[in-house]
Amino acid sequence: MKRTRLHQMFALSALCGAMLLHSVGVQAVTDEEILDDANTTHQIVSNGLGLAGQRYSPLATVNVDTVQQLRPVWALSFGGEKQRGQESQPMIKDGVMYVTASYSRVFAMDARTGKELWQYDARLPDGIMPCCDVINRGVALYGDLVIVGTLDAKLVALNKDTGKVVWRKTVADYKAGYSITAAPIVVKGKLITGVSGGEFGIVGKVEAYNPVNGDLIWTRPTVEGHMGYVWKDGKKIESGISGGEAGKTWPGDLWKTGGAAPWLGGSYDAETDSLLFGTSNPSPWNSHMRPGDNLFSSSRLALNPDDGSIKWHFQTTPHDGWDYDGVNELVSFSYEENGKTVKAAATADRNGYFYVLDRSNGKFIRGFPFADKITWAKGLDKDGRPIYDESNRPGAPGEGKQGSSVFVAPAFLGAKNWMPMAYSQDTGLFYVPVNEWGMDIWNEGVTYKKGAAYLGAGFTIRPLNEDYIGVLKAIDPKTGKEVWRYKNYAPLWGGVLATKGNLVFTGNPEGFLMAFDAKTGKKLYEFQTGSGVLGSPVTWEMDGEQYISVVSGWGGAVPLWGGEVAKRVKDYNQGGMVWTFKLPKEHTL
Repeated sequence: MKRTRLHQMFALSALCGAMLLHSVGVQAVTDEEILDDANTTHQIVSNGLGLAGQRYSPLATVNVDTVQQLRPVWALSFGGEKQRGQESQPMIKDGVMYVTASYSRVFAMDARTGKELWQYDARLPDGIMPCCDVINRGVALYGDLVIVGTLDAKLVALNKDTGKVVWRKTVADYKAGYSITAAPIVVKGKLITGVSGGEFGIVGKVEAYNPVNGDLIWTRPTVEGHMGYVWKDGKKIESGISGGEAGKTWPGDLWKTGGAAPWLGGSYDAETDSLLFGTSNPSPWNSHMRPGDNLFSSSRLALNPDDGSIKWHFQTTPHDGWDYDGVNELVSFSYEENGKTVKAAATADRNGYFYVLDRSNGKFIRGFPFADKITWAKGLDKDGRPIYDESNRPGAPGEGKQGSSVFVAPAFLGAKNWMPMAYSQDTGLFYVPVNEWGMDIWNEGVTYKKGAAYLGAGFTIRPLNEDYIGVLKAIDPKTGKEVWRYKNYAPLWGGVLATKGNLVFTGNPEGFLMAFDAKTGKKLYEFQTGSGVLGSPVTWEMDGEQYISVVSGWGGAVPLWGGEVAKRVKDYNQGGMVWTFKLPKEHTL
């Protein structure tokens, strides 16, 4: 009798404890939740709404018939004078939203009301050197931690209930030009991050850390010739040279300052157990200084998450002379062809070509233009290598003189830049935010100096059309066919979301969150947020209702680097807010 009563008391105590934990929202984020994020609707615990990065939701309460009734239910301002560009994706766990803001800030808020729960403001040094605005694209959640990368190239882990710092680790030297702007990801219990800084002659790298304490697990440089390492039992062990030979595709010592920064962050394909990362431009931009393919710049890489070894690579722009990078997200998807399932990965490159690769080995399946005008190359060969038009490579500089200038399309900001596309499992289409612009570009002499810009080039970006620059395009990855397009006057610089409700959401610099019919491209909804929408929209379910959230705040690379294009957006107001929407209850029944 006493034993039974004691067990009942313990059971009641455990139940009350569990209820208390749930009420204050302290449930830990597990590896299983992260791996299954694409299939769950009540929370978002990975960047990309799933590690594959498809940015697709199976929710359909908000659909083509109901989206016109979408209403804002709350908004929270980031406040202060630190507005600038806001490019974050919100994360939601147990009724709490976590989102980052410019200058490496983190906010936690009640997802039902928008009430701020806590704020973390990184104390950044004066000497940070972000090339393309002081943005941040989001956090990683793991256990009881909220983990963010900062502009001074650190990883900071915060207690998710208080915002207090649990651990802080330096990833690289910000004085050499390193920074972190991307959201880290957690794969197989490892915290994975890349670095920014390709404009400063840094050496790109992807690294894995223990998310519990910040200990380094492995490091993989992404420039050919540099040694990778793993840490086992407290010992540093060589894990092989990237590419196997120093300087094989680089002249002289330029591989030592080769760039190739994986600044956007990565995705993960569980079927092949591969981290998928892209790398940036080689340094310097002046391609005449570095004849050769300059591996692994402007490439997509598949890495082993256990030790960081490179499983395969695919270089989209060998010997890049236009700063086309290769960092754009590589999205895993599958399709049926000739009775067989093709395990593919797709990427829309800054160079204007859309690539479909075999994600098990990196082999080229097909490629096609997704930009209206491409002049730097005449096409792709059977292996996906560009067929250059050398007359549209900027000329070599003479002694004390700049080289000949060329006008080339697309511009270096890319036919598509950082802003993530979405893939619909229903239509089989990718929804790609595209920009139609070109540039005058010329080469100049340059010498590497630690912490100084290492370009060796000058440029001016120009619109290709009077009435639009941005174009949201629906693209069939199996045929290369453009199914529909929506033209936007200003450049598109925000992410895309696709849903089971046959909807595609994105935003524009003019300030509108917009929703389109995924099959036809008809615009069905728009809402003015008060500043340009650069963030990536998300949707989730709470209390039986579907919510949609997006971050608003104009800035980013376009007004800083945009040349003639910047004149189109010079009057747009900066901001910093999170907006959250849902349907009135009568429309959710």
